[in-house]
Amino acid sequence: SLLDEASTLLTDLRAIAAPFPSVYWAGYVQDAMKEYAEAALTSAMLRSEPLPGPLQLQVEDGAWLNGLAEAASELRRDTLDALRANEIERALTLMESMDSVYAMLVTVDFPDAVTGGLRRTTDQLRAVLERTRADVTVAVRQQRLERLLQATEDRWSGELP
Repeated sequence: SLLDEASTLLTDLRAIAAPFPSVYWAGYVQDAMKEYAEAALTSAMLRSEPLPGPLQLQVEDGAWLNGLAEAASELRRDTLDALRANEIERALTLMESMDSVYAMLVTVDFPDAVTGGLRRTTDQLRAVLERTRADVTVAVRQQRLERLLQATEDRWSGELP
């Protein structure tokens, strides 16, 4: 319901700002579009739903791309929550989603004036992705170690007097 409300507000904002190009393109409208795209894309990624495109969300391409990068960064929080809940597979799935977004975004080769500073946002995503990869790797290794210790304990518990 909040996404629907945000969509309505964004439609109103575009209509109000459209007759004033200097206001429309000053960055305020694009920032609102980016925030809306980020929320919609994060929601879709967390639900494993198809990602809505810029036309579906009615946002500019640059705003959508930056929203996508920030949505992927938002997955870190849910990945860490999954690790804390010992949901390793969920954490791996979320990290793979982050990685897929990053792999796509690094192929976008347009000037920052067109993409709204996408390179910087993509660089920030890379840093978040690498920290997340390190956390997931430690958790996976720890889970393997715990399983091996449990198997060893189970094997030796029957042999002790």
